Amino acid sequence: MTGTLRRLARFFHPESGRILIAPLDQGVYEGMLAGIGEIPPLLHMLRGLPVQGVILNKGMARAYLTEVPLEAQLVVQLSAGTKHGIPPYARGIVSSVQEAHRLGADAVAMQLNIGNDMEDRMLADFGALCDDAHSLGLPVFGLVQPKGGHIVNELDPTLIAHCIRLAAELGADVTGVPFSSDPASFAAAVTASPIPVLVTGGPKQPDFESLLTMIGKALESGAAGTCVGRNFFSRPDPAEAIARIIALVHGKQEERD
Repeated sequence: MTGTLRRLARFFHPESGRILIAPLDQGVYEGMLAGIGEIPPLLHMLRGLPVQGVILNKGMARAYLTEVPLEAQLVVQLSAGTKHGIPPYARGIVSSVQEAHRLGADAVAMQLNIGNDMEDRMLADFGALCDDAHSLGLPVFGLVQPKGGHIVNELDPTLIAHCIRLAAELGADVTGVPFSSDPASFAAAVTASPIPVLVTGGPKQPDFESLLTMIGKALESGAAGTCVGRNFFSRPDPAEAIARIIALVHGKQEERD
């Protein structure tokens, strides 16, 4: 596990000790989502910024590997599904860990949705993925959320706490989950977790201030950082949006210089 731990350590900002990940992998699920029609301009915008990693699907990683900022770690998304699928919450493995490694990945990721009739397959895929990734020294980001026919409230605090625990139990090195808006239960689950917990941005929120408030509460509750995609690149001014998220997660950079 030495290689895995060494690669994982590179994801933490040297001063804040937190992680900020920019997922740019929504094209599989959404298609031509606003703000992500072209990947290179987003990667260029992130150059020189304290964004610790970007998530890309294998095709975009292959096409734009040289555009990924050298200071950012490359996370290759190994799972996929589309909003047109039946059911739309199903996720299947579409790339091998070995291919991600050949592409130069610093880590791999899988989306896992619980509380539905496809859960058993996704659990099995995730467990096998962790084994394969660790055999090559690659950290695993487990992005877990409650979603499906058996879920009444996707932000139920008990379910979010279960997502955090599940990722750790199955061997992930980092997990990303939605914030339940219940700081006490979220903090308890984070404290009990042996792996870092990131809060995910989720669907684009119409109110950017609400997004920042949510991330701030999650950080105060012990989250190690955040994983935000459409909530910055779909904004009218993506550069300003990511700058404000950076200031929240890592602190104002000019004060650190």
